[in-house]
Amino acid sequence: MTGSDSVTDTLLLRWVEQWPCALAVWSRFVQLHEPVWCFTEEEETAAELTGSFAMIRLVDHSIVISLRKVAEQGLEQFAKEILAHEIGHHVYCPADLTDNARMLARMRVGLPTKEHLAPFISNLYSDLLINDRLQRSASLNMSGVYLQIGSECHERLWTLYMRIYELLWKLERHALAKGEIDGRLNQDAQLGARLVRSYAKDWLRGSGRFAALCLPYLLEDEAARMQKLLAIWSDCRCAGQGAIPDGLTEIDDGELTEAIHPAEDPELSGVAASEASAQDISANSIAKANQTGIKTAKTYRQPIDYAEVLKAVGVNIDPADVTARYYRERALPHLIPFPVRKLPVATDPLPEGLDVWDVGTPLEQIDWIGTLLNSPHIVPGVTTRERQFGTSPGNDPESIPVDLYLGVDCSGSMGNPAHHLSFPILAGAIIALSALRVGSRVKVVLSGEPGKTISTTGFERDVATVLKTLTSYLGTGTSFGIHRLAETFVTTKPVSGRAMPRPVHMLIVSDNDMFSMLDSQSKRRSGWEVAREALLVAGGGGTFVLELPEYTRSTKWGQDTTRYVERIQSMGWTVLPVSSMDELVEFARQFSRNQFGDR
Repeated sequence: MTGSDSVTDTLLLRWVEQWPCALAVWSRFVQLHEPVWCFTEEEETAAELTGSFAMIRLVDHSIVISLRKVAEQGLEQFAKEILAHEIGHHVYCPADLTDNARMLARMRVGLPTKEHLAPFISNLYSDLLINDRLQRSASLNMSGVYLQIGSECHERLWTLYMRIYELLWKLERHALAKGEIDGRLNQDAQLGARLVRSYAKDWLRGSGRFAALCLPYLLEDEAARMQKLLAIWSDCRCAGQGAIPDGLTEIDDGELTEAIHPAEDPELSGVAASEASAQDISANSIAKANQTGIKTAKTYRQPIDYAEVLKAVGVNIDPADVTARYYRERALPHLIPFPVRKLPVATDPLPEGLDVWDVGTPLEQIDWIGTLLNSPHIVPGVTTRERQFGTSPGNDPESIPVDLYLGVDCSGSMGNPAHHLSFPILAGAIIALSALRVGSRVKVVLSGEPGKTISTTGFERDVATVLKTLTSYLGTGTSFGIHRLAETFVTTKPVSGRAMPRPVHMLIVSDNDMFSMLDSQSKRRSGWEVAREALLVAGGGGTFVLELPEYTRSTKWGQDTTRYVERIQSMGWTVLPVSSMDELVEFARQFSRNQFGDR
């Protein structure tokens, strides 16, 4: 054993001994597994630890410590302080993936034009909260850690940050802060110290305020040198990688309104209530009167904002998957019972004997027991046997799920669902997920004709495939191409009845441009003929959901629309007009109840 190995083993033993003590600082009931100890650069790279001597992972509740870097920084004697600090990220701030994402979302609001720095500011904020609690309540020497690492950085944001610590812990001026401390910076530091103490038990509300406090300093130079210096303390930079938190499509109460500068917060600024303006008093009175316990209507992020929050968290996945997840989360509260068909009697398979298994049939159909009983020598196609089955009628009715063909207009008039909420896509997600959860299969077809189309390969059961296809975007043409139905349902021969293995309901979401598609010709077939034959082949009915604004229905154009609708309905299709696309969500909720029943 070399001298270096001996020193490392001694350091490891000392830090392992401090681990239970660090857990007890927070509570004797805290249970976290021992940290991942790194001794070499290769081990640090494998653990994704870069820059800092410590980091946390919220996905698996892990702490990673580089004892090599601890020794380089001369922090050997601060085992309890550093371990307790990392534990604090797991049990206090940010504690879990969802709260970490919610904090970043609030900070992005408080950092206009500097939203990309939200992860950097969130690390500063959470460290302030944890270190102040450990220094005051647990009597740990957190100030000693900063003094040991030290920094001669004179950037104003770093000076502000260190000055806040000096005020919190009653240290001499310039004990930690080495830059110039003018009147404005000192006042901001006092507000920051008050913020840390006042919102210690409600740190999520204080996060947007802290971001607003830092914004003026970030506007000066983005604190580029400070970010490099603080890399040694960036223990939360990768905390959210590896998982996507739920619940981020909804905007928290106060998220958009509470990211104010602490000077504008009466609880922090010290402005007496009597000095507030009459307008502020009136606003406070109204706010208190509205605190009735009744939850207000939910507000949601746009898909592009949702993607930016996930990016800040550290989620690194295909943007198409992010969009699909957004619409899935938005659709889940609205899922409905998708229809099934009832048959009079259910049947069970009834074994009826053995027959020769031919080499052209699937291998899994071989009955191996029957084959071995016939002959101990297996000769494919000669001695192999397969079981024949009949049916045995039961006493209960059988349910057959109705498959779904979902055709959505993806023309230029429809917005990109990855940027802004698309109600047709949200309605489609509600209905598709409702169908999949009862065993139905779904085929999604996006069409912008004349132009392009995209669809699933066939009728799918995979949720990810269905949603990823549904949330794609074309932006071509003017309407859904009704002739696309021929690719799935219509043959070149006359159709006399349903030819699908299971009944399929066709749901087409478009607008009044659909009428011109019905009049158009493709491969010597009109849209009317394709729609009629597809309805016969599908066997599960068909529904057109068309955006037909109410104000146009009394016009000449509205009268023409009525004739088109009557002709579509005469073929057996259902036409459901909506005045605006946002009505589609309510339609999706009522779809099953209105269109299907026992038959």
